[in-house]
Amino acid sequence: MPKGYHHVTRDIRCQIYALKATGISLRAIANKLGKNASTICREITRNQGRLSYRINQADTMACERRSMASMTPKKLTASLASKIESMILKDWSPEQIAGRLRLEEGISISYESIYRYIWANKRAGGKLHKHLRHCGKRYNKRASSTAGRGCIPGRIDITTRPVIVEDKARIGDWEGDTVISAVSKTALLTVVDRCSKFVVIKKIGRKTADNVRKAMTERLRSLPHPVHTITYDNGMEFSAHAKISAKLNSAAYFAAPYHSWERGLNEHTNGLIRQYLPKAFDFRNVTNREIKKIENKLNNRPRKALQYRTPNEVFFTKTHFTESVALRC
Repeated sequence: MPKGYHHVTRDIRCQIYALKATGISLRAIANKLGKNASTICREITRNQGRLSYRINQADTMACERRSMASMTPKKLTASLASKIESMILKDWSPEQIAGRLRLEEGISISYESIYRYIWANKRAGGKLHKHLRHCGKRYNKRASSTAGRGCIPGRIDITTRPVIVEDKARIGDWEGDTVISAVSKTALLTVVDRCSKFVVIKKIGRKTADNVRKAMTERLRSLPHPVHTITYDNGMEFSAHAKISAKLNSAAYFAAPYHSWERGLNEHTNGLIRQYLPKAFDFRNVTNREIKKIENKLNNRPRKALQYRTPNEVFFTKTHFTESVALRC
């Protein structure tokens, strides 16, 4: 009876190479060596080169893989666990934590290990899972049943937007939307830069076109970068887009109805904001200071798309400012 998986030695690799050369099946090789067929299949798949399975090459590749694996902590030390907990308490995701540890300190740990640590903490009565975006609950996709409301005057479709915006290579191409309270119907304006992921959040009360216009121009004019384009949702609150463009010297475009993925970054960012301000929360009870705190939290999170730099680091290092704002809260 073939045995389960065991470490494959060089001697076994020699036998695999010789038996494989005879043309027999992998299952037959496994039976002759007293190994599980999946062990032989895994060995050949992981350690063969571009041409075929060779002994020295397979041995070298396996040694390199073991060397890399030895860099990963098999057990969280107290100091590393403390460091991870401090990042979780900032509401960073396990993937962001793993990426940041690798970037800043060369520590290699998988985000799955961090998730396991969080679940173990939950089973022990801890609250770390409360800092995950969905608090460990299953995510339900948002419907787009409210897209394409009304008829926006002077609407320019996203299909005419310059190609450079798609590249996300320059700062100043923004996506705009509103986040609504289901209790009071009050709203927040959210605007996100496509290149740096830098987000601006502004409490606007009722989501009227005039409120959106005032908030948009006030916040974006105060930033150090010129505004090139803004891509909007199709809500009537953005019907004053021409006035906004005139004030900011920018161009306005609108995503197609029922195509929320065309403003995917903005949709994702709104989901992050919902972690702090769920639909059932009355926005009348949130202060501007609290809004600014949420904005700072999001702008100081390392992002995978930015090679685990923060939006603040990317947005402000491309200006004339020299002050480091990466970890400022």
